[in-house]
Amino acid sequence: MNAEGFASIAALVKARSGIVLTPDKEYMLETRLTPILKAEKIADLDGLALRLRDPRAESLARAVTEALTTNESSFFRDGKPFDHLRRIVPKMLAARPAGHKLRVWSAACSTGQEAYSVAMVLSELGVRHAEIFGTDLSRDVVERAREGVFTQFEVQRGLPVQMMVKYFRQEAARWRAVPELRAMTRFEERNLLSDHRMLGRFDIVFCRNVLIYFDPPTKGRVLNALAAQLAGDGVMYLGGAETVLGLTDRLGALPGERGVYAPAALRAGAA
Repeated sequence: MNAEGFASIAALVKARSGIVLTPDKEYMLETRLTPILKAEKIADLDGLALRLRDPRAESLARAVTEALTTNESSFFRDGKPFDHLRRIVPKMLAARPAGHKLRVWSAACSTGQEAYSVAMVLSELGVRHAEIFGTDLSRDVVERAREGVFTQFEVQRGLPVQMMVKYFRQEAARWRAVPELRAMTRFEERNLLSDHRMLGRFDIVFCRNVLIYFDPPTKGRVLNALAAQLAGDGVMYLGGAETVLGLTDRLGALPGERGVYAPAALRAGAA
């Protein structure tokens, strides 16, 4: 693939998703885009880059962007954020009016394991009024998340046996989340670079292991947009390798907690 073709595809993907593709990722283009080349009867990646310049190639541009999005997820991934969630939710609800609907946003939710993990935590805590909103750039993974159906391999990744039996029902070789769990969640196709103001405020935001794919200006843009939707005493969870330092002054780390951030007004006090 020539440098011009790579730069053209990389620019398109960055503009549509914020994901930065460096030249050393050319192998990833070859691996992930080959099925699209075959389906569209395009000879090679340079031909694909040429086709994408056509303003009418919207569906092709979408397919390319989604193919280059990493959709890695597992139940209760990394563990500690969910331990903190169990501690913070009772305190948060105690500070809210009776009957308050707790709103949680799982941004870049992939196939839904994170959102369903949150639903299980809230269910175990006896939270009766909650909405867990999962969003992702990829239409395919959002549809899978809505179904709430997972393979044997997927439920074995991080999901305790007791919770699997309690919150999932086996259907042949797959497992489906029970209706009560699915009723707590809703999923929507949404780009992190979009305007989120119409979504309203959230008590809790998860945005983990996605900022690592962005350049610093895009990270700052996304963090500021998410922080704007966070309640004044809300919390945000980022991935273990992610930080807000040097990217936004709207969020700060909670003392003694790794990967947990809060609006400026809450920085001085641990949750």
